[in-house]
Amino acid sequence: MANIKSQIKRNRQSEEDRLRNKGVRSEMKTRTKSALAAVGTEDEEAALRLAIKRIDKSAAAGVIHKNQAANRKSRLMRRANALRASA
Repeated sequence: MANIKSQIKRNRQSEEDRLRNKGVRSEMKTRTKSALAAVGTEDEEAALRLAIKRIDKSAAAGVIHKNQAANRKSRLMRRANALRASA
């Protein structure tokens, strides 16, 4: 347990940030999975758009790096195209 006042505050802030980031990261993963599940249906485009929007918002919030966001979007579209091609 920390004895220094600034470290106590830092620990509290880190825990709050961790919980906030956890929700953002979870939402991003959920949107990605639902977008991949929607490939081949009529709401495919909307689901992909929402997933990309969540990834961009995560990067803007600082939860993931902007290059990581670009990699995730690229991987999502590559997987969606592969699913489309195989169907």
